[in-house]
Amino acid sequence: MGLPPYKLITTPQDWQTCLETLQAAPRLAIDLEANSMFAYQEQVCLIQISVPNHDYIIDPVAPIDLSGLGEIVANPDVGKVLHAAEYDLLLLKRQYDWQLNNLFDTMWAARILGYKRYGLANLLQKLYDVKLNKRYQKSDWCRRPLSPEQLIYAQYDTHFLLQLRDDLYAQLQQAGHLAEAAETFVQQTQVKLTNHEFDPDSFWSFTGVYELSASQQAILKALNIYRDEEAKRRNQPHFKVLGERTLVELAKRAPRSMQELEQIYGMTAGQMQRYGRSLLAIIQQNRRAAAPPPPKRHKRHPDIVLNRYEKLHTWRKQRAQKRGVESDVIISREALWAIARLGPKTMGELEPIESLGEWRRQTYGAEILNLLQDM
Repeated sequence: MGLPPYKLITTPQDWQTCLETLQAAPRLAIDLEANSMFAYQEQVCLIQISVPNHDYIIDPVAPIDLSGLGEIVANPDVGKVLHAAEYDLLLLKRQYDWQLNNLFDTMWAARILGYKRYGLANLLQKLYDVKLNKRYQKSDWCRRPLSPEQLIYAQYDTHFLLQLRDDLYAQLQQAGHLAEAAETFVQQTQVKLTNHEFDPDSFWSFTGVYELSASQQAILKALNIYRDEEAKRRNQPHFKVLGERTLVELAKRAPRSMQELEQIYGMTAGQMQRYGRSLLAIIQQNRRAAAPPPPKRHKRHPDIVLNRYEKLHTWRKQRAQKRGVESDVIISREALWAIARLGPKTMGELEPIESLGEWRRQTYGAEILNLLQDM
């Protein structure tokens, strides 16, 4: 299906005209493109916005002031339609400190309705016989110039979202799931930023780390720190400098020469040329380094909490199967743990659990209390 022409926004003048149109719209369809596969610190590279009769592709790398868009994003009177909003909301919060309000997430709407395939491409093909081309899915969206084909690909991500929102809304209404969806959408907007700084001890999560000796673990920690320094210097993601398995293999075999380095899993000629001598020096310097202290283990939950969680987990799975949805549509894992830790006896004791929500508390609260009454 052909699309109408999009408008690429790269200048302050074009942005001002676009902003005036957006400010008059009661609803916006929004999507973002970022460069997490190509940069040390990901950033928003494109912002696609559709309103009736207009598809805009905004270049946030261009010298334009996006603060007016932030006001629209925060305005609770303006509807925002996104598909699988979690990552986009995280990017908006981290890069611009924008809090999005009045969300309709078409992916969550489809999940609540029991769609088994709820990716945007699946939904557009099923409902509108529109087939998306995934060729540009892994593009470096911050690289300029972008091709017309890339921009058309980006346009597809929002062009149909307003229609999809209306169709899914009607299905939610008919199925009696509007209140459930509304609660889910609000919960999705409550973004919690995690620490994005590099952790020198992140190597403890690598596969095979606990099979290494103490001295090999010391080497691995030093290599992990070096990889981060190189990734930051080159503005590349960690995996494009050296893979985790390669780091573990380097620590385990501790090569002493370029010839031995060549035998390491995943080590390319380019990597040897760029990093080889530095890697050998780091390995040599840390052969007798002190063993890094192991990470603190999470305190084990008391048996009563674990028993409650297992009972709740089984109940949630059965509830989901009966309705034909995935388990976290019923109640989130976070809420299950909160309930298990609390061990509530009354409906009032369920109220402080924010991750549960009012609709789910009223819908499932009595069942949950009955399930846990003898525990």
